[in-house]
Amino acid sequence: MLEVKNLVKRYGNKYAVDDISFTVERGEILGFLGPNGAGKSTTMNIITGYLSSTEGTVTIDGHEILEDPIAAKSHIGYLPEQPPLYMDMTVKEYLNFMYELKKVKLPRQKHIEEICETVKIDHVYTRLIRNLSKGYKQRVGVAQALLGSPELLILDEPTVGLDPKQIIEIRNLIKELGKNHTVILSSHILPEVQAICERVIVINDGKIIADDTPDHLARSMSSETGLAVRLEGPVTDVNNGLRALPGVHSCNPLGEREKGVFEYLVEPEGAADIRRDIFHLAAEKNWPILSMKSTEMTLEEIFLKLTSGEYTAPAKEPAAPQKQKNKKKAESAPGPAAQSAQNTEEGREE
Repeated sequence: MLEVKNLVKRYGNKYAVDDISFTVERGEILGFLGPNGAGKSTTMNIITGYLSSTEGTVTIDGHEILEDPIAAKSHIGYLPEQPPLYMDMTVKEYLNFMYELKKVKLPRQKHIEEICETVKIDHVYTRLIRNLSKGYKQRVGVAQALLGSPELLILDEPTVGLDPKQIIEIRNLIKELGKNHTVILSSHILPEVQAICERVIVINDGKIIADDTPDHLARSMSSETGLAVRLEGPVTDVNNGLRALPGVHSCNPLGEREKGVFEYLVEPEGAADIRRDIFHLAAEKNWPILSMKSTEMTLEEIFLKLTSGEYTAPAKEPAAPQKQKNKKKAESAPGPAAQSAQNTEEGREE
Protein backbone atom coordinates (compact mmCIF):
# COMPACT_ATOMS: atom_id res chain seq x y z
CA MET A 1 0.00 0.00 0.00
CA LEU A 2 2.80 2.41 0.98
CA GLU A 3 6.45 2.20 -0.04
CA VAL A 4 9.08 4.65 1.19
CA LYS A 5 12.49 4.30 -0.49
CA ASN A 6 15.72 6.02 0.57
CA LEU A 7 13.90 9.11 1.81
CA VAL A 8 16.04 12.16 2.62
CA LYS A 9 15.00 15.62 3.77
CA ARG A 10 17.89 18.02 4.14
CA TYR A 11 17.96 21.65 5.27
CA GLY A 12 21.43 22.93 4.36
CA ASN A 13 23.82 20.60 6.18
CA LYS A 14 21.14 19.31 8.58
CA TYR A 15 19.34 16.04 7.86
CA ALA A 16 15.79 15.99 9.22
CA VAL A 17 15.29 12.58 7.54
CA ASP A 18 18.37 10.55 6.64
CA ASP A 19 17.91 7.77 4.06
CA ILE A 20 15.00 5.79 5.50
CA SER A 21 13.10 2.99 3.75
CA PHE A 22 10.06 0.97 4.82
CA THR A 23 6.82 -0.49 3.47
CA VAL A 24 3.34 -0.71 4.97
CA GLU A 25 1.07 -3.50 3.77
CA ARG A 26 -2.64 -3.10 3.05
CA GLY A 27 -4.72 -3.50 6.21
CA GLU A 28 -1.75 -3.02 8.56
CA ILE A 29 -1.85 -0.74 11.62
CA LEU A 30 1.60 0.78 12.05
CA GLY A 31 2.82 2.79 15.02
CA PHE A 32 5.32 5.50 14.02
CA LEU A 33 7.32 6.63 17.03
CA GLY A 34 10.12 9.04 17.75
CA PRO A 35 11.15 11.74 20.24
CA ASN A 36 10.72 15.41 19.42
CA GLY A 37 13.13 16.41 16.66
CA ALA A 38 13.62 12.84 15.43
CA GLY A 39 12.16 13.40 11.95
CA LYS A 40 8.81 11.75 12.55
CA SER A 41 6.52 14.63 11.58
CA THR A 42 8.75 15.56 8.66
CA THR A 43 8.42 12.00 7.32
CA MET A 44 4.65 12.08 7.72
CA ASN A 45 4.42 15.45 5.97
CA ILE A 46 6.46 14.09 3.05
CA ILE A 47 4.23 11.00 2.82
CA THR A 48 1.13 13.20 2.65
CA GLY A 49 2.69 15.53 0.07
CA TYR A 50 2.80 18.66 2.27
CA LEU A 51 6.60 18.68 2.06
CA SER A 52 8.82 17.63 -0.82
CA SER A 53 11.75 15.30 -0.22
CA THR A 54 15.36 16.15 -1.06
CA GLU A 55 15.93 12.59 -2.28
CA GLY A 56 14.00 9.35 -2.43
CA THR A 57 10.44 8.39 -3.29
CA VAL A 58 7.09 7.78 -1.61
CA THR A 59 4.68 5.54 -3.52
CA ILE A 60 1.06 5.14 -2.45
CA ASP A 61 -0.90 2.36 -4.13
CA GLY A 62 1.37 2.61 -7.18
CA HIS A 63 1.33 6.44 -7.39
CA GLU A 64 4.52 8.39 -6.57
CA ILE A 65 3.59 11.35 -4.39
CA LEU A 66 5.59 13.96 -6.33
CA GLU A 67 5.16 12.52 -9.83
CA ASP A 68 1.39 12.00 -9.53
CA PRO A 69 0.29 13.93 -6.42
CA ILE A 70 -3.43 14.14 -7.14
CA ALA A 71 -3.81 10.38 -7.66
CA ALA A 72 -1.58 9.59 -4.66
CA LYS A 73 -3.40 11.99 -2.31
CA SER A 74 -6.77 10.57 -3.32
CA HIS A 75 -5.78 7.45 -1.35
CA ILE A 76 -4.84 9.37 1.83
CA GLY A 77 -6.87 10.56 4.78
CA TYR A 78 -4.75 12.76 7.06
CA LEU A 79 -5.33 14.01 10.59
CA PRO A 80 -2.56 16.42 11.68
CA GLU A 81 -1.85 16.92 15.36
CA GLN A 82 -3.77 20.21 15.11
CA PRO A 83 -6.96 19.32 13.19
CA PRO A 84 -7.43 21.57 10.11
CA LEU A 85 -10.77 23.09 11.17
CA TYR A 86 -12.64 26.25 10.23
CA MET A 87 -13.96 27.49 13.57
CA ASP A 88 -16.73 29.70 12.12
CA MET A 89 -18.37 26.80 10.28
CA THR A 90 -20.82 24.32 11.72
CA VAL A 91 -19.82 20.63 11.61
CA LYS A 92 -22.30 20.19 8.77
CA GLU A 93 -20.90 23.10 6.75
CA TYR A 94 -17.32 22.00 7.32
CA LEU A 95 -17.80 18.37 6.31
CA ASN A 96 -19.76 19.39 3.22
CA PHE A 97 -17.01 21.87 2.32
CA MET A 98 -14.31 19.21 2.76
CA TYR A 99 -16.44 16.76 0.75
CA GLU A 100 -16.35 19.18 -2.20
CA LEU A 101 -12.69 20.08 -1.68
CA LYS A 102 -11.70 16.40 -1.81
CA LYS A 103 -14.03 15.81 -4.78
CA VAL A 104 -15.57 12.78 -3.13
CA LYS A 105 -17.70 10.66 -5.47
CA LEU A 106 -19.69 8.75 -2.83
CA PRO A 107 -23.34 9.76 -2.12
CA ARG A 108 -22.93 12.95 -0.10
CA GLN A 109 -25.61 12.80 2.59
CA LYS A 110 -25.38 9.07 3.27
CA HIS A 111 -21.58 9.10 3.35
CA ILE A 112 -21.32 12.07 5.75
CA GLU A 113 -24.05 10.63 8.00
CA GLU A 114 -22.22 7.29 8.23
CA ILE A 115 -18.96 9.01 9.15
CA CYS A 116 -20.64 11.20 11.80
CA GLU A 117 -22.25 8.12 13.32
CA THR A 118 -18.92 6.25 13.27
CA VAL A 119 -17.03 8.99 15.14
CA LYS A 120 -20.07 9.88 17.27
CA ILE A 121 -20.53 13.53 16.29
CA ASP A 122 -24.03 13.21 14.80
CA HIS A 123 -25.60 15.01 17.81
CA VAL A 124 -23.32 18.07 17.32
CA TYR A 125 -23.79 18.14 13.54
CA THR A 126 -25.39 21.61 13.44
CA ARG A 127 -23.19 23.27 16.09
CA LEU A 128 -20.38 25.77 15.44
CA ILE A 129 -16.99 24.08 15.60
CA ARG A 130 -15.55 26.86 17.79
CA ASN A 131 -18.13 26.00 20.48
CA LEU A 132 -17.16 22.32 20.65
CA SER A 133 -14.86 20.84 23.27
CA LYS A 134 -11.33 19.88 22.24
CA GLY A 135 -12.35 16.24 22.19
CA TYR A 136 -15.19 16.85 19.74
CA LYS A 137 -12.98 19.05 17.58
CA GLN A 138 -10.60 16.09 17.37
CA ARG A 139 -13.49 13.85 16.31
CA VAL A 140 -14.44 16.31 13.57
CA GLY A 141 -10.80 16.11 12.40
CA VAL A 142 -11.05 12.31 12.24
CA ALA A 143 -14.30 12.66 10.31
CA GLN A 144 -12.68 14.83 7.60
CA ALA A 145 -9.87 12.27 7.28
CA LEU A 146 -12.47 9.58 6.61
CA LEU A 147 -14.20 11.50 3.81
CA GLY A 148 -13.93 9.52 0.59
CA SER A 149 -13.08 6.28 2.46
CA PRO A 150 -9.33 6.55 1.73
CA GLU A 151 -7.29 3.34 1.77
CA LEU A 152 -4.48 4.95 3.85
CA LEU A 153 -5.20 6.83 7.08
CA ILE A 154 -2.40 8.85 8.67
CA LEU A 155 -3.28 9.91 12.20
CA ASP A 156 -0.91 12.21 14.09
CA GLU A 157 -1.67 12.14 17.84
CA PRO A 158 -5.39 11.33 17.31
CA THR A 159 -6.26 11.14 21.03
CA VAL A 160 -4.68 14.42 22.19
CA GLY A 161 -7.08 16.28 24.47
CA LEU A 162 -9.60 13.47 24.82
CA ASP A 163 -10.93 12.21 28.12
CA PRO A 164 -10.35 8.52 29.08
CA LYS A 165 -13.73 7.39 27.77
CA GLN A 166 -13.19 9.13 24.43
CA ILE A 167 -9.65 7.72 24.17
CA ILE A 168 -11.01 4.18 24.48
CA GLU A 169 -13.68 4.94 21.86
CA ILE A 170 -11.08 6.35 19.42
CA ARG A 171 -8.79 3.34 20.04
CA ASN A 172 -11.65 1.00 19.24
CA LEU A 173 -12.48 3.08 16.18
CA ILE A 174 -8.89 2.86 14.91
CA LYS A 175 -8.88 -0.91 15.42
CA GLU A 176 -12.14 -1.13 13.49
CA LEU A 177 -10.81 1.10 10.72
CA GLY A 178 -7.77 -1.17 10.47
CA LYS A 179 -10.01 -3.94 9.11
CA ASN A 180 -10.65 -1.96 5.92
CA HIS A 181 -7.88 0.66 5.89
CA THR A 182 -4.14 0.86 6.21
CA VAL A 183 -3.39 3.00 9.28
CA ILE A 184 -0.24 4.87 10.31
CA LEU A 185 -0.58 6.09 13.88
CA SER A 186 1.78 8.53 15.55
CA SER A 187 1.38 8.93 19.29
CA HIS A 188 3.40 9.85 22.38
CA ILE A 189 1.10 7.66 24.48
CA LEU A 190 3.08 4.45 24.13
CA PRO A 191 0.64 2.08 25.90
CA GLU A 192 -1.90 3.29 23.33
CA VAL A 193 0.39 2.29 20.46
CA GLN A 194 1.05 -1.07 22.12
CA ALA A 195 -2.69 -1.66 22.46
CA ILE A 196 -3.52 -0.76 18.85
CA CYS A 197 -0.57 -1.40 16.56
CA GLU A 198 0.61 -4.69 15.11
CA ARG A 199 4.01 -3.22 14.22
CA VAL A 200 6.09 -0.22 15.27
CA ILE A 201 8.80 1.84 13.59
CA VAL A 202 11.03 3.91 15.87
CA ILE A 203 12.90 6.84 14.32
CA ASN A 204 15.64 8.89 15.97
CA ASP A 205 17.99 11.54 14.53
CA GLY A 206 16.34 11.05 11.14
CA LYS A 207 17.12 7.31 10.98
CA ILE A 208 15.01 4.20 11.61
CA ILE A 209 16.43 2.45 14.68
CA ALA A 210 13.79 -0.27 15.07
CA ASP A 211 11.13 -1.89 12.87
CA ASP A 212 9.30 -4.87 14.36
CA THR A 213 6.28 -6.00 16.35
CA PRO A 214 6.15 -4.80 19.97
CA ASP A 215 6.33 -8.41 21.21
CA HIS A 216 9.42 -9.24 19.13
CA LEU A 217 11.13 -6.05 20.25
CA ALA A 218 10.37 -6.86 23.89
CA ARG A 219 11.75 -10.38 23.56
CA SER A 220 14.89 -9.29 21.72
CA MET A 221 15.69 -6.47 24.17
CA SER A 222 14.77 -8.10 27.48
CA SER A 223 17.48 -10.00 29.29
CA GLU A 224 14.73 -11.68 31.31
CA THR A 225 11.70 -13.14 29.56
CA GLY A 226 10.05 -15.06 32.35
CA LEU A 227 7.32 -14.52 34.92
CA ALA A 228 7.53 -12.66 38.20
CA VAL A 229 5.25 -14.71 40.47
CA ARG A 230 4.33 -13.61 43.99
CA LEU A 231 3.24 -16.57 46.13
CA GLU A 232 2.40 -17.08 49.80
CA GLY A 233 3.94 -20.27 51.10
CA PRO A 234 7.13 -21.91 52.44
CA VAL A 235 9.89 -20.45 50.27
CA THR A 236 11.90 -23.67 49.91
CA ASP A 237 8.84 -25.79 49.04
CA VAL A 238 7.52 -23.20 46.59
CA ASN A 239 10.89 -22.79 44.89
CA ASN A 240 11.41 -26.55 44.53
CA GLY A 241 7.85 -27.06 43.34
CA LEU A 242 8.14 -24.38 40.65
CA ARG A 243 11.50 -25.74 39.46
CA ALA A 244 10.01 -29.22 39.06
CA LEU A 245 7.22 -28.07 36.72
CA PRO A 246 7.49 -29.22 33.07
CA GLY A 247 8.62 -26.40 30.79
CA VAL A 248 10.41 -24.49 33.59
CA HIS A 249 14.09 -23.76 32.92
CA SER A 250 14.90 -22.06 36.22
CA CYS A 251 13.33 -20.50 39.29
CA ASN A 252 14.95 -18.00 41.65
CA PRO A 253 13.45 -16.30 44.71
CA LEU A 254 13.66 -12.50 44.48
CA GLY A 255 13.02 -11.86 48.15
CA GLU A 256 10.19 -11.43 50.63
CA ARG A 257 7.70 -8.77 49.48
CA GLU A 258 5.42 -8.97 52.52
CA LYS A 259 5.19 -11.26 55.53
CA GLY A 260 5.24 -14.85 54.29
CA VAL A 261 5.01 -13.76 50.64
CA PHE A 262 7.98 -14.22 48.30
CA GLU A 263 8.44 -13.25 44.68
CA TYR A 264 10.02 -15.72 42.24
CA LEU A 265 11.50 -15.22 38.79
CA VAL A 266 10.41 -18.25 36.79
CA GLU A 267 12.13 -18.71 33.40
CA PRO A 268 10.45 -21.00 30.84
CA GLU A 269 12.21 -23.28 28.41
CA GLY A 270 12.03 -21.56 25.02
CA ALA A 271 8.51 -20.30 24.32
CA ALA A 272 6.75 -22.63 26.78
CA ASP A 273 3.59 -21.21 28.40
CA ILE A 274 3.90 -22.18 32.06
CA ARG A 275 1.19 -19.98 33.58
CA ARG A 276 -1.51 -22.64 33.87
CA ASP A 277 0.89 -25.18 35.38
CA ILE A 278 1.92 -22.62 38.02
CA PHE A 279 -1.75 -21.96 38.79
CA HIS A 280 -2.59 -25.68 39.15
CA LEU A 281 0.43 -26.29 41.39
CA ALA A 282 -0.44 -23.34 43.64
CA ALA A 283 -4.08 -24.45 43.87
CA GLU A 284 -3.06 -28.03 44.74
CA LYS A 285 -0.63 -26.88 47.44
CA ASN A 286 -2.92 -24.11 48.70
CA TRP A 287 -0.34 -21.40 47.96
CA PRO A 288 -2.24 -18.17 47.18
CA ILE A 289 -0.98 -16.41 44.03
CA LEU A 290 -0.98 -12.69 44.80
CA SER A 291 0.42 -11.58 41.44
CA MET A 292 1.85 -12.94 38.21
CA LYS A 293 3.30 -10.71 35.49
CA SER A 294 5.62 -10.94 32.54
CA THR A 295 9.12 -9.54 32.94
CA GLU A 296 9.29 -8.48 29.27
CA MET A 297 9.86 -4.79 28.66
CA THR A 298 6.96 -2.46 27.96
CA LEU A 299 6.93 -0.41 24.77
CA GLU A 300 7.72 2.65 26.87
CA GLU A 301 10.87 0.98 28.27
CA ILE A 302 11.83 -0.20 24.76
CA PHE A 303 11.39 3.33 23.39
CA LEU A 304 13.52 4.90 26.13
CA LYS A 305 16.26 2.30 25.70
CA LEU A 306 16.35 2.70 21.92
CA THR A 307 16.31 6.50 21.83
CA SER A 308 18.89 6.83 24.61
CA GLY A 309 21.38 4.81 22.53
CA GLU A 310 21.63 1.98 25.08
CA TYR A 311 20.55 -0.62 22.54
CA THR A 312 20.60 -1.01 18.77
CA ALA A 313 17.90 -3.22 17.29
CA PRO A 314 19.07 -5.88 14.80
CA ALA A 315 19.24 -4.29 11.34
CA LYS A 316 16.77 -5.49 8.74
CA GLU A 317 17.79 -6.01 5.16
CA PRO A 318 17.50 -2.57 3.52
CA ALA A 319 15.45 -1.85 0.45
CA ALA A 320 17.51 -2.15 -2.70
CA PRO A 321 16.48 0.80 -4.91
CA GLN A 322 18.95 3.52 -5.77
CA LYS A 323 18.47 7.00 -4.41
CA GLN A 324 16.44 9.20 -6.64
CA LYS A 325 16.92 12.93 -6.40
CA ASN A 326 13.60 14.73 -6.27
CA LYS A 327 13.39 18.48 -6.05
CA LYS A 328 9.84 18.95 -7.31
CA LYS A 329 7.35 20.79 -5.20
CA ALA A 330 4.42 18.80 -3.85
CA GLU A 331 0.94 20.06 -4.60
CA SER A 332 -0.77 21.26 -1.46
CA ALA A 333 -4.50 21.26 -0.84
CA PRO A 334 -5.91 24.67 0.18
CA GLY A 335 -7.11 25.49 3.65
CA PRO A 336 -5.75 24.97 7.17
CA ALA A 337 -4.41 21.47 6.45
CA ALA A 338 -1.95 22.85 3.91
CA GLN A 339 -1.11 25.83 6.12
CA SER A 340 -0.17 23.51 9.00
CA ALA A 341 2.71 22.14 6.93
CA GLN A 342 3.82 25.56 5.74
CA ASN A 343 4.13 26.66 9.36
CA THR A 344 6.80 24.04 9.98
CA GLU A 345 10.05 25.88 10.72
CA GLU A 346 12.94 25.02 8.46
CA GLY A 347 15.05 22.29 9.97
CA ARG A 348 12.83 22.00 13.00
CA GLU A 349 10.72 18.93 13.79
CA GLU A 350 7.67 19.35 15.97
